[in-house]
Amino acid sequence: MEARDVADRQFDALLERLDRIAAQLERIGRHLEAHEGFQQVSGEIRVLADSIDALAYAALGQSPQVRRRGAP
Repeated sequence: MEARDVADRQFDALLERLDRIAAQLERIGRHLEAHEGFQQVSGEIRVLADSIDALAYAALGQSPQVRRRGAP
């Protein structure tokens, strides 16, 4: 077996491994994009829930106790 054949095989193996890594990175990227989308939807639902609460209090003629997010 010539040194060139070995080098070609090593190069092919390296390319194959790089292709698998690239495919895995694409899957990870799609997963992260979906996760970010869920975070945005979750935030919107939280805002909607707060608005519904405010409307419910207004319908009862009361005012809600205001809490700041992130405060203990």
